[in-house]
Amino acid sequence: MSESTGKILVASRNAKKLRELRRVLAAAGIDGLEVIGLDEVDEFPETPETGSTFEENALVKALDGAAATGLPCVADDSGLEVDALNAMPGVLSARWSGGHGDDDANTSLLLAQLSDVPDERRGAAFVSACALVVPGSAPVVVRGEWRGRIVRAPRGDNGFGYDPVFEPEGEERTSAELTAEEKDAASHRGRALAQLVPALSKLALRATLEDGPVP
Repeated sequence: MSESTGKILVASRNAKKLRELRRVLAAAGIDGLEVIGLDEVDEFPETPETGSTFEENALVKALDGAAATGLPCVADDSGLEVDALNAMPGVLSARWSGGHGDDDANTSLLLAQLSDVPDERRGAAFVSACALVVPGSAPVVVRGEWRGRIVRAPRGDNGFGYDPVFEPEGEERTSAELTAEEKDAASHRGRALAQLVPALSKLALRATLEDGPVP
């Protein structure tokens, strides 16, 4: 049996994303897959995220991870599309304020840009594209969307990114005020990952069979 049997790489160093996939697997009753992140494998060259769509960026990350490690790899690219900003920041969500991953600066800039936009025109959607690349198989790319609106001031301490200013449809709380389980059930990434469950179930079954006793 290969040492890598049963492992699946998430092309991220974000511990919250790893926990999210683990929760999705557990909720689907999938056993036999060990979720690991980029910090747990040898470093490898990563292609810059220059795609014009979430799908392009997710697929590039998953292809890089699978090619470098030989492991099945899941990658996601996600962001916020705001109606009043012509679907921006979109693929630029993580670096909207100029730097990369500065959540507070990105959120502050977004709120400033929407300061004069009335409540009825503050519609938005979180979007996630997830790609699964299994060496020797055709890639699978799926998309999940979560509609809502942008509130006027951050609320809540859960989540990350733009969660504190995004109020999902049918909610009076922001996504940063939801529990992890509530967010998994409704979020853009949860919806995308749920579409990968059939393929992940097959991977888990294969890992279980390969890990079984030798006749």
